[in-house]
Amino acid sequence: MPHLMTPGGTLRAPAGPTGRTGFGVPGWAHPMLAPVEWAALTQPGLPLHWAVLDVAGGPGARPDPYCLAAAARLRESGVTVLGHLGMRDGTRSFGELVSDAHRFLDWYSVDGFYLARCPAGRAHLTETARTVTTLRALCAQQRRYQDRHTVGLVAPGPRGAGPRAPGTRAGADAVVAPAARPRAALVFGHGTHPHPGYADLADQLVTFSGCWTDYRWSQAAEWTADHPPERFCHLVHGVPRMHIDEALRVARWQGAGTVWFTDRTDKEGQNPWEALPGYWDELVSRIGPGVSE
Repeated sequence: MPHLMTPGGTLRAPAGPTGRTGFGVPGWAHPMLAPVEWAALTQPGLPLHWAVLDVAGGPGARPDPYCLAAAARLRESGVTVLGHLGMRDGTRSFGELVSDAHRFLDWYSVDGFYLARCPAGRAHLTETARTVTTLRALCAQQRRYQDRHTVGLVAPGPRGAGPRAPGTRAGADAVVAPAARPRAALVFGHGTHPHPGYADLADQLVTFSGCWTDYRWSQAAEWTADHPPERFCHLVHGVPRMHIDEALRVARWQGAGTVWFTDRTDKEGQNPWEALPGYWDELVSRIGPGVSE
């Protein structure tokens, strides 16, 4: 089984028990066209690591009311929402990327970014590091701003509550403190194994993105064995229902803790990521507790 071996011939350890594996959703169709898909992401118990918001190849020219509502529902459900930044294999300018990032943060309050078509070669490491440093700074700035505006908000005190703490007036509302949030998440959408230096910049690397016929014979780069499964993601389309378990074995043996499998294909230029897999409930049951009826 080639997928169990690194190019050097060393057997890889499994990525971990079933409970450690979760979904990374590379981006649905527009919420107006795919309401069922967006609603599925808010169901309790779904093992979802992150979901990408792609308004129009990025944040769009102005706030989209459908995307605003969808992003708000995901945040309320505790889902990590990533703004889609197209790097075009390193050909997009720094200024364009930062401008898009500002709009995603200002309009949709995203938790980080998915860097689609992130370059993978050593030559782009320095410029990618510059972009990453700026994106993290923008996210930190946005969170400080949100925290300042959260402090001082009040929540009504419970009806029929018992004695209050000394110095607190009767019937007083409780001050809401900002909840602790993890740092911004940055996922690099290489789609292949990049230079190992990129692992120092990203929170997670997409080291495979493609069709099932290629994935089932793929191999993990040797350097990935030095990192835990949560650092890697695999996105695979065209996976037949009968091969779901095999696809999961490939991901676990190659050390990928985040996956997305679908039976949708890219035939005739279709985007295989825009809709739920035809076997959605079955896929969820393989990875985590069933959440659909």
